[in-house]
Amino acid sequence: MAPKNKGADKGAAAKDKGKGKGKAEPEEKGGKVKGAQQINVRHILCEKHAKKEEALEKLKGGAKFDEVAKEFSEDKARAGGALGWKRRGDLEPAFETVAFELEASTTANPRYAEAKTGFGYHIMMVEGRK
Repeated sequence: MAPKNKGADKGAAAKDKGKGKGKAEPEEKGGKVKGAQQINVRHILCEKHAKKEEALEKLKGGAKFDEVAKEFSEDKARAGGALGWKRRGDLEPAFETVAFELEASTTANPRYAEAKTGFGYHIMMVEGRK
């Protein structure tokens, strides 16, 4: 999981690479996603960059996010990478910054982004925002 960890590498840069397949209409004019105080988030956590890249290839090939999470994620959240509803301040800052910028999508057609934290490499998607 990606909870706050004061001992984590605070210098780790958040990377916002692939947004998944295609671009949906933004939730708000100007290309910005509406602000949310909570997100329902899933992630795939990999210690090694190469394993993360392998998971990304599966996603780019059309695999469902939850199925890729079950196969590749190295965290204890085995429920398809589901972390559940998280509030601002609940997550590692580098993870949270990227996750709260994502628009909601489905596991069948995910819009995802990446971040690196002290836990490793994350590929994340958001299923709901409120």
